[in-house]
Amino acid sequence: MENDALPMSMASSRLQTGCFSGSVDTPLRHAIDPRPRVSKKQGLLPHQISQIYDELYHIHMKLQYETTAQRKFAEELQKREQFLAEREQLLFRHETALSKSKGVKEEVLTRFQILKEQYSTEVEHLTEALKEKNKENKRMKSSFDSLRELNDNLRKQLNEVSEENKKMEIQAKRVQARLDNLQRKYEFMTVQRLKGDSHAAHEVRSSKQEKAPASKPFKAVLSGQVYELLTVFMDWISDRHLSKVEPEEPGADSEKPPSKPSQRSDIQEKCVKLLPMMTEQLQWMPLVNAKLHEPFVRFIYWTLRQLDASAQHSTMTSTLRRLGEDVFKGVTMKGTQDNSLEHSVDNKAKTAMFFKSSSLSLRFLSTLIVLKTVTQVDYLAQAFDSLCLDLKTDEGKTLFLEYQAVPVILKHLRISSKGLLSNVIDSLLQMTVESKSLQPFLEACSNSLFFRTCSVLLRTPKLDLHILEKLSIILQKLSKIKSNKKLFEVFTIHLMLQEIQRTTHPEHAFLCINLNSTLFNLGLTKCNSLVASTSH
Repeated sequence: MENDALPMSMASSRLQTGCFSGSVDTPLRHAIDPRPRVSKKQGLLPHQISQIYDELYHIHMKLQYETTAQRKFAEELQKREQFLAEREQLLFRHETALSKSKGVKEEVLTRFQILKEQYSTEVEHLTEALKEKNKENKRMKSSFDSLRELNDNLRKQLNEVSEENKKMEIQAKRVQARLDNLQRKYEFMTVQRLKGDSHAAHEVRSSKQEKAPASKPFKAVLSGQVYELLTVFMDWISDRHLSKVEPEEPGADSEKPPSKPSQRSDIQEKCVKLLPMMTEQLQWMPLVNAKLHEPFVRFIYWTLRQLDASAQHSTMTSTLRRLGEDVFKGVTMKGTQDNSLEHSVDNKAKTAMFFKSSSLSLRFLSTLIVLKTVTQVDYLAQAFDSLCLDLKTDEGKTLFLEYQAVPVILKHLRISSKGLLSNVIDSLLQMTVESKSLQPFLEACSNSLFFRTCSVLLRTPKLDLHILEKLSIILQKLSKIKSNKKLFEVFTIHLMLQEIQRTTHPEHAFLCINLNSTLFNLGLTKCNSLVASTSH
């Protein structure tokens, strides 16, 4: 039975082998099939060997198929690996480009932020400039409106005066005609009374003709003497009382004994009453001798200085504005309006010039009056230009000290008047030039008012460099006076100067030298640091 089972298993294995071999590609089977060569001998082999051979062949064919499949799969893997390598290189390129674009983006954002900040800063600066222009335009508009209103009022008054003048002329003609009639009647009656005495009638006529012109010279001489007498009194009052101006800050001038409050208030009340009348008298100055103008203007100036601390100063705005405009523009008189002055006045001089006078003393006083009374920026700019020119002379510096002009200038040393700030500093800087007036000027600035004004100015953010440099020159000279160290400390100016020194760029050597010198004079820096800074 075992022999019968073997042929059946061999037949089935051959059948399976044939089926498997049929499933393999025909060219490959023909190429590797060894059975045609042993077909004759196969019948001679035992059944087990044939079965083993068929199984080995089957395994061989299976291995060949798997080898071929593995080779194809390896080729596909190699292609896929090459494709992935190319993709990886492409991704590396993309990543490099992205990193570059990211860097460019950051740089673009940084530049955009810088441009945005610059734009916002410029917009803010232009906005501030626009606000200042608007304020200036509003001031000019208000000044123009007030001038127009004043002009309308003056025109109405002129029309009323013209009508009244016409009526008075008509009435004067009637009175003159009546007077002539009465005079003729009187002459006729006199002649009739004398009854033909021609000599007596001749005496009456001659006495009448001599009587009329005899009064005019006497009246004219009397008027000229009165004006000269008034100017002498004005000089006396100015030098004796008005020029002694009380310091605005307590303790600012310890050398001058303070006057009694009642005495000072009495003087101020008298000045308040006098100033409107003095302003009206300016209109008659063209008819007065030019040598009398200066005492008159000097009296007005000291009167204004007495009103600095007066509570009624704010109620005289219109009077002060009119006074400042008349002094600035001058006064012109159309024709001689008073026959009583015809002998004491030059008939050709119909204009009185104050601010534009050729006399330095009169022009200097007029400039200070304009700075005290006028608010128009264009007038103030011209006044400061004139002041700077006059201060270039020694006589101008002497007048500056004589008329105690430091408080007048300090009124304009503030950041609110940016257009005038440079001119104000220049006028003070002219006084710091080496001369005999330098030390008195520094002593006049050594008070609380000056240091408080400088302290407020230094606290201004983004102060202009040129203004800061000019101010540092004045502070450096003031720091040489030892008694001023306390004022520097009271108003914390030394701390502000240290902060400015710390934040100032080294390229601004002039400012750095002045700051270092000032701090050294105050004992806040060492000598070697000052020398090192100046050497650089």
